Formats: sequence, C-alpha cells, structure tokens
Amino acid sequence: MPPIDTAPLMLLLWAMLGYLLGSIPFGIVITRAMGLGNLREIGSGNIGTTNVLRTGSKGAALATLVLDGAKGAVAALLARAMAGEDAAQIAGLMAFAGHCFPVWLGFRGGKGVATFLGLLLALAWPVGIAACATWLVTALIARISSLSALMAAALAPVWIMVLGHGEMLILSLILGGIIFWRHKDNIARLRAGTEPKIGKK
Repeated sequence: MPPIDTAPLMLLLWAMLGYLLGSIPFGIVITRAMGLGNLREIGSGNIGTTNVLRTGSKGAALATLVLDGAKGAVAALLARAMAGEDAAQIAGLMAFAGHCFPVWLGFRGGKGVATFLGLLLALAWPVGIAACATWLVTALIARISSLSALMAAALAPVWIMVLGHGEMLILSLILGGIIFWRHKDNIARLRAGTEPKIGKK
C-alpha cells in the first residue's frame, strides 16, 4: 500500500464517490437503451460484458466493456489528481466494490473483471497492459471468458512485482480474491468441463 497521507474524511469521500461511480450498471443501461431485452433474464443474468455478448450485439458488449473498465479508471485517476495515490487506490477499490455489489440492484452486480483491468491500467499502465494481454492470450487459446479472467487476476500480482509496482500488491490480492470468489460457480463448471465458450448465447 502507498503511504496514507490523505485526511481520513477525504479518503471516506473518495471511497463514496468511487462506489457510486462503480455502481452504475452500464450493461443493463446499454441493453435496455438498445432494446435488447432484460439482461437479468438473458444467459447467466450477469450485468457484465460476457453476458451482454449473449444478446448477440457485439457493439453493446464492447460499449459495456469500455464503460465498466472506465469506472475503475476514472475513479482512480480523479482521486490521484485531486488527493493522492492512497485516495486513488481507495477510490478504485470502492469502484470495483460498487460494480460487484451495487446498491441499486440489491447488491447483485457483475464479477468485476473489466473494472479490475481498467483500474490496473489507470494505476500503472504497464501492469494493466500485462493483465489485459494475459486475458487476451488465454481467451484466444481457451475461448473461455471466465478462465481468462481468473488467469488475469491470478497473474496480476506477479506482473506488479516484476514491473516494480509493489505498492499495488495488497490491492491486487484483495481484488483478485474477490474475482475468484465471484467466479466460484464458473470454477465448478470449468472443473466439470461444462463452462460455455465465448460468444455462446
């Protein structure tokens, strides 16, 4: 973790702002705006990019990916510019929490992968690039989104240490742990060989 230099009340403010930004359910907003139906009744019912892709609209999926990633990035970058590195990590963590547990949806949100990657890109772009490359290579080989996400989350701490950004290690372990927990059903299907491929409706 970086040194805690920001006043506690300011950290609390950035935590709240990060959570509110992260809790915007872009997947639901986009699919409704495009007339693609109720995302909660499609596929897994998840609000993230992979489930949006199951609507058959690659454009909607891409927009969801970009906007969900931007939530973590914008929260961290704003906090860094106006407060400091400690506030950036707090805001980014809470944006991730907001995506996974949005109050507007009864705390039933997404799995946080796009927000995680966007946050890494904002805090340390070389680490973010390495994590995104990990996701992409795994996806190209296995064609399974959940496995790609798990590999990116698992290797992020390695990239953080290799690329010299140790101040992000604790944050990445927390986020990675949540991603693995949110993917527990996917892990069970991966072990059973029943996890669907990318693009399957």
